[in-house]
Amino acid sequence: MPRSSAAKTAAMCAAAAAVAVAVACTAPAQQPAGTSGTTARPTATGTSARPAPKASPKPTPTPALTPVAVGAAGTYEVGGRQLTFVAPAHTGPTGRSLGPRTLPAQIWYPRAQKSAGPRPARGPFPLIVFAPGFVQCVSTYANLLKAWAGAGYVVAAVTFPRTNCGLGAAAYEPDLVNQPHDVAYVLTRVLALSARPGNPLSGLLNPREVAVAGQSDGGDTVAALAANTCCTDHRPKAVAVLSGAEWPPMPGRYFPGGEPPMLFVQGSADTINPPWTSVQLYTADKARTRYYLDLFGATHMEPYAGTNPVERLVSRVTLAFFNRYVLGQAGAAAKMAHYGNVSGFAALVSGGQPPP
Repeated sequence: MPRSSAAKTAAMCAAAAAVAVAVACTAPAQQPAGTSGTTARPTATGTSARPAPKASPKPTPTPALTPVAVGAAGTYEVGGRQLTFVAPAHTGPTGRSLGPRTLPAQIWYPRAQKSAGPRPARGPFPLIVFAPGFVQCVSTYANLLKAWAGAGYVVAAVTFPRTNCGLGAAAYEPDLVNQPHDVAYVLTRVLALSARPGNPLSGLLNPREVAVAGQSDGGDTVAALAANTCCTDHRPKAVAVLSGAEWPPMPGRYFPGGEPPMLFVQGSADTINPPWTSVQLYTADKARTRYYLDLFGATHMEPYAGTNPVERLVSRVTLAFFNRYVLGQAGAAAKMAHYGNVSGFAALVSGGQPPP
């Protein structure tokens, strides 16, 4: 059910004022270096027989895609830069004509591997595009997003044109129906920049390793991007919906089938997007690979902002989720279960098991 924008603005601004943003890193992982060698062929002279060529040792292969250390928390120093994209005029999912939409994106990226000193990190790296909540600044989530970047992901956090934190009471929540296209457009543009030489993102991204995540109305946004016929984008290999919901005015049908692995995270004491909204998403998703992380006693913003035990748990579980379904690390599923099941604190269920 759509919420009152005025009431939600006041609630969200109060929640944002109550959190502080910080960055935490853990010990770096070591990355092995590849070696190679060749042997020169001797040259025959006169009428002497040509000596048999010496066998050249095969070079040790260098990983072609994801760097070895990606996925380990705190492996990389994190850099940041701001890019601004302008989506051209287009028709929105409701059939309404939209003018150009200006979409600033804060990019966090692995700058250098800590164990390698000042040597710049080399991609390609996986990409996560993040959608913030209604009247929330991207910086509210900086600790969580930088933790992903510190593990070797490039994170692009979108500022939406009509629901961002700078608008205050002038924010227009019904524009949420147009935000899945915004996320898809930023995804397209950053991948295009990576594929072209001569810009800050050149060669930085692996276009086959993509995820999306969002919180609150941003969670509604990425849920529609992944699982609503109005806006489906098949590029993300994994989707994290943090205290999100089905957005009733969104045209199209939710969960028609074929959705990527999805993780739904929900605080049990959330009064803005209450628990039943995430349960509805989890229950409607009929894919075998789906998860529900129940955070006992957590509020709407506490699990995603600042530095606190529940935020650190969410950071670990989401990172393990991306490692499993974006990078294909088989052991990461066990880490999800380990980090997500803490007696009296949190529980992780999957595959249709009922939430606690």
